[in-house]
Amino acid sequence: MRCKILMTEFATHDVKRFVLEKAEGIDYEPGQATEISIDKDKWRDEKRPFTFTSLKSDEVIQFIIKRYDEHNGVTKELHKLKPGDHLILSESFGAIQYDGKGVFIAGGAGITPFIAILRDLYEKGEIEGNTLIFSNKTSKDIILEKEFKEMLGNNLILTLTDEVNNNYYNQRISKDFLKDHIKNFNQKFYVCGPPKFIKDVKQIVGELGADTEDVIIEK
Repeated sequence: MRCKILMTEFATHDVKRFVLEKAEGIDYEPGQATEISIDKDKWRDEKRPFTFTSLKSDEVIQFIIKRYDEHNGVTKELHKLKPGDHLILSESFGAIQYDGKGVFIAGGAGITPFIAILRDLYEKGEIEGNTLIFSNKTSKDIILEKEFKEMLGNNLILTLTDEVNNNYYNQRISKDFLKDHIKNFNQKFYVCGPPKFIKDVKQIVGELGADTEDVIIEK
């Protein structure tokens, strides 16, 4: 499906929000992704998975995409696009699906599959009882900080690994950190981030008593 870009704007210094027209036939659930390619010569076959950050009821579709400068690839090219350019989307697929109240644990751009899920819960008035633990390198890397604070209030825990800042926790997500912030490990855990982050967090929450079947990771 070919969709026109209506607007782009920076969400952080290296993350952009893309707003696209909603082509007929596009359907997805919160947490689902699609493969995107750029409708330009040399780029149409370069498909990459990105998660929808809009709700299925929205009149437009949105993506939040981080640029990786170390790769001279798709994300860098996406950030050059302007309104009027087109993207090609595949059918939606898997990723993370909400399966009940719990703790969302995200590292960096791994937050993106959780955005539509949390927005959907907030819109339905069902976000209470969920917690988001969100780790970033520095404060300037935090995606949608203001919106998450509005949605989650005291159930938002932000920590920085490469910056000392008194407005945030300044720790990596470790066993001690999770023990300090989670009182009940008999609940769902949703984990997304770099592969090592996912592996480490899954192991930690398992050691702290979580049932591994209740640890839901990005597929």
